Amino acid sequence: MRKFKVVAPYEPSGDQGQAIEKLSEGFLRGDRYQTLKGVTGSGKTFTMAKIIEKVQRPTLIISHNKTLSAQLYREFKSFFPENAVEYFVSYYDYYQPEAYVPARDLYIEKDADVNKEIDQLRLKATYSLMERRDVIVVATVSCIYGLGMPDLYKEMRVHIEKGEIFDTRKFERQMTSIQYQRNDMVLERGNFRVRGDVIEVFPPYMETDTAYRIELDFDEISSIKRFNVLTREIEEELDEMQFYPSKHFVVPQDALFKATDRILEEMAEQVKKFQIEQKPLEAERIKSRTTYDVEMMKEMGYCSGIENYSGPISGRKRGEPPATLLHYFPDDFLCLIDEAHVTVPQIGAMYEGDRSRKQNLIDFGFRLPSALDNRPLKFDEFEKKLNQVIYVTATPRKEEIKQSTQVVEQLIRPTGLLDPIIEVRPSEGQMEDIYNEVKKRIEKHERSLILTLTKKMAEDLTDYLLGLNLKVKYIHSEIDTFERVEILKSLRLGEIDVLIGINLLREGIDLPEVSFIAILDADKIGFLRSTTSLIQIVGRAARNENGMVVMYADAITPAIKETVEETKRRRAIQQKYNEEHGITPHTVSKAVQDILVRQQKDAEENEKMQLEVLKKNANLFDPKQRKKLIEALKKEMSDCADRLEYEQAAAIRDQIQEIEATYGKK
Repeated sequence: MRKFKVVAPYEPSGDQGQAIEKLSEGFLRGDRYQTLKGVTGSGKTFTMAKIIEKVQRPTLIISHNKTLSAQLYREFKSFFPENAVEYFVSYYDYYQPEAYVPARDLYIEKDADVNKEIDQLRLKATYSLMERRDVIVVATVSCIYGLGMPDLYKEMRVHIEKGEIFDTRKFERQMTSIQYQRNDMVLERGNFRVRGDVIEVFPPYMETDTAYRIELDFDEISSIKRFNVLTREIEEELDEMQFYPSKHFVVPQDALFKATDRILEEMAEQVKKFQIEQKPLEAERIKSRTTYDVEMMKEMGYCSGIENYSGPISGRKRGEPPATLLHYFPDDFLCLIDEAHVTVPQIGAMYEGDRSRKQNLIDFGFRLPSALDNRPLKFDEFEKKLNQVIYVTATPRKEEIKQSTQVVEQLIRPTGLLDPIIEVRPSEGQMEDIYNEVKKRIEKHERSLILTLTKKMAEDLTDYLLGLNLKVKYIHSEIDTFERVEILKSLRLGEIDVLIGINLLREGIDLPEVSFIAILDADKIGFLRSTTSLIQIVGRAARNENGMVVMYADAITPAIKETVEETKRRRAIQQKYNEEHGITPHTVSKAVQDILVRQQKDAEENEKMQLEVLKKNANLFDPKQRKKLIEALKKEMSDCADRLEYEQAAAIRDQIQEIEATYGKK
């Protein structure tokens, strides 16, 4: 069995070592909940990696969004090159769930674009969990949504051995039943082909272009070979092999037939209920829709929206939780919840949001009541499925602290950097004060961030500072992701000196050039000025040795008081450590490209996705939506021309002209 092994050019430093030891010991003695309270820049990810190495358990890492999970995935891939590090996030580039709007009598069909690459990575994650123990899965909160049952997923795999008697037709039936497609012309992921005595299979979950060749000597398997699809080179000869399903949701034929009986029984009950309630339209609707789906399942083994029948198909009782990614892990796994102060509440909110949408579909005859069982886990179900958890956050909530048998702090940064100095100043004369502070930073070739509570204030402050000949820009919700990255790049390069925004926390990237942060209306009560938010904001200035935060307020709120006291406490510990070890703090030095290259790629992908959504959903009779779509198409046309893709640019131009000719330019 392979062991987890961290590969890194450095060893634990500062207080990383004690955090690793304490949390590992806590896990090994059976502590169910622990918290790693680590400040920004202290190397929490490296600490998490070393804990995994210490405890040697399969690990699930949950993050609250795709951007952060992708970052974690790349980091853990580099730390564990010899182990299986997998990625499990929502595989939709675009997703419009099935819904019904009673007020408008509007039924919206499910519409989605599946990202094949992410689908492959999801399948690879479950495949790895079935085959080995040295597995780390980095996931978003989508991991609590229903997935195919692991028992069936494992049970339906097709096993072959060298030397066994081989029935080609039986093999074809088996592979088709687990959602592989026969294609004798082109070998693609999820396909197999039969060419006389040679059968080739390309599993969809393989990370590289790896497929398998089965060679027969009459009716006996003479060899099983793993080969590269592109080069056709043989990579390995095997004695046995097993093929896992091409999709997570697979059901044996006999189980499917039994399920259809249960579905029809439930349909009859629902039809009767609607008739008693004198709802003939709903009764006829659920009858016709369900009957059609059942016929499709019997004929094809599948139907559109089959996941809505997951309860009857799996034989679960009403209300029982579905199988999820968590069910694929062995019982002794470790769960690390990153940015727990955001991730945990997000997990808790997912069930109710899903249920309210489905209830409308049931009430108006579009779905059976059992569709409610195709759902994310409730929070208590999620907790029950966890084995042992380590919350990772700079600002744990009271709930995490109360649960944890120990809260381990990691306050020392490898760079020796301290938490920034915090000052609270009156709001009167704040504009002049901000101007003076920004000028000091410009002289030192450093940058500034200013956080406001409203978009209007951000715009007014930008105009004011521009009038004083400062290089200023602001970020708000209407600025697209790509432009946001460009603005951040300009800030880091010194093309602008000041960035103004409402919530700059969501950017999720390091800005080591920033040494001054101004927080306006710091004494206002609300989420943006809570203790958690203020501490997170303060951390933005912790990448620069001259880091300073000024809160402009006319009263000291509990949130301000707690933030100042907590920062002073941390800073004192950090100073003492530096003095004892002769460390001189120095600003983090990172190339602009190193930090922003992935952000830019994510932005480009997001921009592309947004355009596709616009194309599919824009109401061209609405002038505003039509204008927005045309502007997006013009940008895409310009980008194609810049890349010398003139044919594509011309096609987009024709599309724009057609829209304008049909619906008008304005």
